[in-house]
Amino acid sequence: MRRPLVAGNWKMNCDKQESAALIAALKNEQLKDGVEVMVAPTFVNLAAAVDQTASSKISVAAQNMNQHASGAYTGEISGAMLKSVGVDTVILGHSERRAYFGEDEALLAEKVKAALAVGLQVIFCFGEVIEDRRAGKHFDVVAAQLKGALYDLEESAYEQIVLAYEPVWAIGTGETATPEQAQEMHAYIRSNMAARYNDNLAQNVTILYGGSVKPNNAAEIFGQPDVDGGLIGGASLKADSFTAIVNAFPV
Repeated sequence: MRRPLVAGNWKMNCDKQESAALIAALKNEQLKDGVEVMVAPTFVNLAAAVDQTASSKISVAAQNMNQHASGAYTGEISGAMLKSVGVDTVILGHSERRAYFGEDEALLAEKVKAALAVGLQVIFCFGEVIEDRRAGKHFDVVAAQLKGALYDLEESAYEQIVLAYEPVWAIGTGETATPEQAQEMHAYIRSNMAARYNDNLAQNVTILYGGSVKPNNAAEIFGQPDVDGGLIGGASLKADSFTAIVNAFPV
């Protein structure tokens, strides 16, 4: 079932004290009813964030996980470890993981299956780079990313999956896809999913937009019929700007 969702990806920002202060500030804000609100701190602050957000409308996601259940994988975190500290959602496939750590669709397919197996919800990220868009290949790139990582899953798996379209050229650059570009791609994603599965699944999957969403453009982006919310980067690191984005949702 589609639902309004705004998730803040804090990336490699905020130490223990800063994370606690940001969550405390968000808890004091008037966040719009009817919008699911999520924050994704670093691994070292996840457990504290889960405790601090208990009995609030804010939930906590992890930024990544390993595809293995356990073993000699120094520095890695498993899905079961995330569940053990109260985390129920993990972000996978973010463009920075793809670009800086070489994550491809084959690896991401393993990660998605591992996350689903332990009962985690997945926010699956995908999107094209500027060269793909300029060459008119953006639809083909997105279709290949979805097929390579997700399309061998059963239809029922999508009860645990949220999609997040992030045009890579609009992440941290100050550039933003126009509302019309976001809508065009989100509509294409639904048509592509309908072709692989069925129209009912396509119309009910939640699809977020990620890429330089700010308080001054959030309402227009979220107002598009196929955009269900946002995966927010830099603007989620300040309580007032993140709150303004959440409250821009037309519900």
